[in-house]
Amino acid sequence: VENQITMLDIIQLLPDSIANQIAAGEVVQRPASVLKELLENAIDAKATMVQVILKDAGRTLLHIIDDGIGMSQTDARMSFERHATSKIRNSDDLFKIKTMGFRGEALASIAAVAQVELRTKRADDEIGVLLKIEASEFKAQEAISTPTGTAILVKNLFYNVPARRNFLKSNPIEMKHLIDEFQRVALANPEIGFTLFHNDVEIYNLIPCKLNRRITDIFGKTYREQLATCQEETSFVSISGYIGKPESAKKSRGEQFFFVNKRFIRSSYLHHAVVNAFEATIPAGYSPFYVLFIEIAPEHIDINIHPTKTEIKFDDERSVYAMIQATVRKAVGVYNLTPTIDFDADINFNRLGFDNLVDVKPSPGSSFKNDTSFETNVSTRERSNLQNWSSLFEGLSKEKTNPVIDFEEDFATGPIKIASKINRIEIQPDNTDAIQIMNRYVVTEYNNGMLLIDQRAAYERILFEKYSNQLKNHNGSSQQLLFPKTITLQAADYVLVTEIKAEIIALGFQFEEFGQNTIIINGVPSDAQEENEKELFEGFIQQYKESVNDIDINRIERIARSFAKRNAYKYIKKLSKIEVNLLVHQLFDTSMPGLTPSGEATIVTLSIERLAQLIFNQR
Repeated sequence: VENQITMLDIIQLLPDSIANQIAAGEVVQRPASVLKELLENAIDAKATMVQVILKDAGRTLLHIIDDGIGMSQTDARMSFERHATSKIRNSDDLFKIKTMGFRGEALASIAAVAQVELRTKRADDEIGVLLKIEASEFKAQEAISTPTGTAILVKNLFYNVPARRNFLKSNPIEMKHLIDEFQRVALANPEIGFTLFHNDVEIYNLIPCKLNRRITDIFGKTYREQLATCQEETSFVSISGYIGKPESAKKSRGEQFFFVNKRFIRSSYLHHAVVNAFEATIPAGYSPFYVLFIEIAPEHIDINIHPTKTEIKFDDERSVYAMIQATVRKAVGVYNLTPTIDFDADINFNRLGFDNLVDVKPSPGSSFKNDTSFETNVSTRERSNLQNWSSLFEGLSKEKTNPVIDFEEDFATGPIKIASKINRIEIQPDNTDAIQIMNRYVVTEYNNGMLLIDQRAAYERILFEKYSNQLKNHNGSSQQLLFPKTITLQAADYVLVTEIKAEIIALGFQFEEFGQNTIIINGVPSDAQEENEKELFEGFIQQYKESVNDIDINRIERIARSFAKRNAYKYIKKLSKIEVNLLVHQLFDTSMPGLTPSGEATIVTLSIERLAQLIFNQR
């Protein structure tokens, strides 16, 4: 008996409350997840107006009110049961879904991690019903007087799961996710009116309208002149929507929207189709604006491959790719969106991404223009030497991330070691004058050769360390504006600005929030007095957004990098003799003069031997 091992049954069914919390881990990741589910339910209920009220970025309160068809008392109670749905009757229905909020566990999952109140009434009912649920436990059900439609109040999200609540980000970040979800639903349903309030402040008031009006209402009136219509229809798939003109393309992603049967999806494959259709009209690494709707029979797609339904599978993905590419390419051609060069105009090549073009002009009195014998009189060796000179500048393009740093034998040691070596180079400014080349590069001697400095990259390193110091010590100097500047931002950008307000002020900006996504700038950094205040501020925010996905650096460094990168381009210009020599001194006073904050080389070193080899073909 002593040796006998008693075996006990150890597998049990989970209580519904725990099972709902497990399901909530998949469905409810943050307040934005709740908003998405409830907005989609309102749309499926045939609402014409939807009101969203938030407090503390959804942590304390999410209140979604619609004027849809409402529910009966029985349906209201059943909607909170697991696997309860009005959309699916058999397995075949899974592949024919055209509505949005069909998840059977969505409301049950939300009610498992929050305090929920539901008020609903159908048009034919005299009275409605109120349900109160806390952590999956029904607290009350009573008849009430309420307008036709449904109102769901979600309070204190994750109040009973403190570990999950601690994983939520700051209010501005969570608010950005909420705005993203709101924008997607609002874009997909322009015929429905939407309002959004946060902490009693109206952020959006969108009236029912056409898609182009909805785009400008969400992103701003400047988009009105940037839109071109896309429209194509076949028996297999239909494409419709709008694309932005090439000059509106940005490095940051976030203003690209695909909707399949009005459901927002992410697809790098289809995004590639759109970018390919623009061909050479946008710089490499930039993304155009687009809002594109794909209508396809439900049996040709599978929307159940991802919990949030933002990824789907097509049974013929190549055909969809080709259709999108052809449709966008046609729109680019029809609306003449390809950039053209007017040789009588002052072309801003920077806008098209051609920052390295140089305006070469003959010197006064030169007959270069009419001297056709110049080319024929150049010897083969001289032509080779000219090519060698041009090779000095290889690797210094602003887009190149692994430039040639050192022509000497220890090139293989890598940028960081080379940067350390450059730190040890002895510059003698009293005896050596630096010279500027093409308003872009600076050349100076060092003990056994020549340094070629990328002017823009050097200023990026110098400004980065300056701004980092200002952010850490909160001592950025500011210049008061005689006439304050009012700037209206996109809602997501406004939230971002409130998140990093202290750091923006530390850089030297002085501004106050004016509501309605508007700020008033009263002062700018003292070294930016001659710039347009609006372009300066918006350019900095755009640059910051492009770096926001870099999780390896902290906020202060990211902000310093962004402002330095944005302002470094101002210094691609003619410098005075004093400024050229000051640049060299300032660069070598930094902690790592050989590299920009993002790892680009600022300096190429050339020994006297290598110079002789390049120029005179001496071996």
